[in-house]
Amino acid sequence: MNAPHTLGAEGERIAARYLAGKGYRILERNFRFMRNEIDIIAADGREICFIEVKTRASLDKGHPAEAVTPRKQKEIIRAASGYISRLDGPPPDCRFDVIAILARGLADGSIIEFGLEHIQSAFMA
Repeated sequence: MNAPHTLGAEGERIAARYLAGKGYRILERNFRFMRNEIDIIAADGREICFIEVKTRASLDKGHPAEAVTPRKQKEIIRAASGYISRLDGPPPDCRFDVIAILARGLADGSIIEFGLEHIQSAFMA
């Protein structure tokens, strides 16, 4: 389960469930625009949220949110611009969030215990 791709996919599932439980409407998952990707696009009321999910099994390499570097932020902003350009009407209000997940317990390919931090408006376009 420690393979980064598998851990990341499980973290994204946890994040989507968390957001849905908070009343967000999931619009897209793993949205790709050119070479850039946004993990989750969700509506929070009338606001469109572009959400990057970072999951780690330990803090050995730092807090998961620290992996959303300025370069990664630019890639997310590019993909968000691509998403918005496809919408009809005036551009919606939007924000960029980060969900950081620290897996504390792993079993049978699943994260069974974790900490989750939702950082709203983590960065700006």
